[in-house]
Amino acid sequence: MAGYKYGCLALAVLLVAGILISGHQVSAQGCEGDLEGLVEQCEQFVQKQGPQVPPSQACCDVVKKANISCVCQHITKEVEQMISIDKVFYVAKYCGNPIPQGTQCGSSKTQSL
Repeated sequence: MAGYKYGCLALAVLLVAGILISGHQVSAQGCEGDLEGLVEQCEQFVQKQGPQVPPSQACCDVVKKANISCVCQHITKEVEQMISIDKVFYVAKYCGNPIPQGTQCGSSKTQSL
């Protein structure tokens, strides 16, 4: 049953990412590839449920190359229902690509980290 729940969550995240990308909401800054990679490698580390855990090396490899500020601009209320923005901030910092102070990420703004 838990596997089904996580499968649905992953599908929902991918669906939202697909809508963002196909809707050209993530086009000008060129972070659609970042978004896809982050969903594939990092979604388990930013889910609302569960403890905050260090991300995998594969996740960090994507985070280090990603334009996180661009991705943050495209986190909708629907996406925020599935992910923890605090965990997003944690993963970005842990992986060595912290989100700059004052950046709007979904409905949250980064504080000094």
